[in-house]
Amino acid sequence: MDTATKSVELAKIAAEIAVCRNCKLCEKRSKTVPGIGSPSAEILFIGEGPGKSEDLQGEPFVGAAGKFLNEMLASIGLSRADIFIANVVKCRPPENRDPEPIEVETCWPFLARQIAIIQPKLIATLGRHSMNRFLPGLKISAAHGQPKRRKDGQVFLPLYHPAAALYSPSQRIVHLADFAKIPAILKKLESQSTNF
Repeated sequence: MDTATKSVELAKIAAEIAVCRNCKLCEKRSKTVPGIGSPSAEILFIGEGPGKSEDLQGEPFVGAAGKFLNEMLASIGLSRADIFIANVVKCRPPENRDPEPIEVETCWPFLARQIAIIQPKLIATLGRHSMNRFLPGLKISAAHGQPKRRKDGQVFLPLYHPAAALYSPSQRIVHLADFAKIPAILKKLESQSTNF
């Protein structure tokens, strides 16, 4: 699928999300947050759900955690134009609570379709909720920064949520060190290496 076709297909999904009323998260949202970025991105970053700033702007990671994400991307020579960012749920859970299992399940087809269209080489999960959706049973404290290949061949990189560094400045070093591994992981994937 070429980039133009991917753009059209992703726009269709965003339009469906905009009118979705399949779970109670739609009741209090300001805007839906379908995701944004390059339709042909090699890396897809997936967070948990929109926060207050994201709900108001309709884009993922635009608050303080988003600023730190931008900083981490810049540290490895990337910008938002190079990647795609989405969330497990597309509407803000009230008071930033964790999404409920039924909300995650209801929203899952949208994200599954986005992944199928983008076909990223690497999916970087931001936070334990996103990681557990794809790699259940892992502890983020042990798995962060370690690429994992699932049986279906997709490679994941569990990362701490950028917001964790906002409350614990010492975490910034860990975040940046994990991000620093991304270029080498992509190189391995380009060489068709299966050693993860």
